[in-house]
This record gives sequence, C-alpha cells and structure tokens, in this order.
Amino acid sequence: MTDLNKAVHEMNLYLENCPEKGRPGFRLKTVHTYHVMRNAGIIAERLHLSEEDIQLAKLIGLLHDIGRFEELIRTGMLANERFDHGMCGAQMLFEDGMIRRFIEEDTYDEIIRKAIVNHNRFHIEEGLNERELLHAKLIRDADKLDNFRVKIDEPIHEIFPGRISSIEEINASCVSENVMKSIRNRQCVDVLDRLTPLDYMICIVGFVFDFNFDVTKKIVRDEKLAETFLERITCTNEKGKEQMREITDITLAFLAG
Repeated sequence: MTDLNKAVHEMNLYLENCPEKGRPGFRLKTVHTYHVMRNAGIIAERLHLSEEDIQLAKLIGLLHDIGRFEELIRTGMLANERFDHGMCGAQMLFEDGMIRRFIEEDTYDEIIRKAIVNHNRFHIEEGLNERELLHAKLIRDADKLDNFRVKIDEPIHEIFPGRISSIEEINASCVSENVMKSIRNRQCVDVLDRLTPLDYMICIVGFVFDFNFDVTKKIVRDEKLAETFLERITCTNEKGKEQMREITDITLAFLAG
C-alpha cells in the first residue's frame, strides 16, 4: 500500500531543494501539484475505486508534473511545447531511480510510469491494460480539472510566464481559426495551434470535451467552473466578443448534455 505521507514529505524535500524555485511559474506548479493530487483522490473516490487505487491515484497526481520542474531547470521556462515533461518525469523517476524515494515497492511501477507518460499527450497511447488505462484516464481528468482553478485564480503573468503578462492582452485579441475549429468540433485543442493570447487562455475549454469520466464533468458543472472561467474573459473587440459568445454557448450546452 502507498505511504502517501512519506511521498508528500519527499516531494516537499525535492521542491525545497529545486535550484529554480525562485523562477516565475514555480509556485504555481507547486500549488498545481497538490491540487491535482487532491483531485485524483476525489475522482477515484467518486468512481468507487478500492482504497488501494485511491491512494495510487493520489500518488500519481503528486508525481505527474515532476518533469515540469526539471523543464524549468533545463530550459529556464515552463510550458515549452517542444519539451515533453511527461516523458521527462518518467525518465527521472524510473531511469534515474527517483521513484524509490516516493514508494518502496515496485508493484505499481508500470501503472505510474504509463500514467505520467500519457498525462500530457494529445491522446493516450494504445496497448495499455485495464488498470493502466484507468489511471492514465484518471490523472488526465485530475490535471485538466485543476487547470480551471489555475485559469480562474492565478495571475496571468504566472500562468503564461514570458508569453502573456496581463488579462488586457488576452481581452484585446481573438481566437485563431484552428482553435475555433477545434471548439466547434467539440475537440481538445492542440497546443501547437495556439497563436494568440486568447488562444492560450481559451484552449482550456477544449478540456471539457476530453474528460474521461462523467464524475469529472459533473464537478465542473456543479461548481460552475466553466462559467466562472469564461466570465474572466471580457473581450474588448467585436470579433472576440462574438467568438466568446459562441464558445460559451457550445461549452455550457455540452456540459449540460
């Protein structure tokens, strides 16, 4: 059984000793890590999983973005589309041996590894067994769910360090053609399609179309996360306003269905 207290203690030590902890985005990603751990536990509980799988889901949530902190060390920035932080995290844990700091037994290694590798991919890879697929889906939902909180609560300059400095930049822009097309098709947005400041913000809407579990969708609906997020954007140009009206209608209708 996973000793989550030990794992959290080790993560705290790792983060405390991170040489880039003063950089923009570090605090945000630290807070995100623990929220995703919490979300994973909530989703697992609402799916009525075993206590073993609930604790495992929380551990995966705790570890899912460890590659983000290595990204900060290597590149000095976060959210680099060319840096696969999921694969990097899996390499750190399983090739460099860090996983034994967080859990002594190796029973769950493949489940953890595959969940972390797949949490940030556009699609989950094929060939996973039933339990591996369950936890890959679970961490993706837990991660996407916290991104609503991030986009609602966090300062813009910390969400998009080095890219966007204010909500005014977002409100002054429009949604690009490919991003708008994805939302109209009720699809997740490819991060490589993001061109404008509003693209970077609004791509989170695509997450609602990619949830794996109805319980996750219900959390977004019950807590009115989509409405609260959409209200943060108040476009100052007519094209942006028109696009936001359409996006809002599509998103809320999908969540209600």
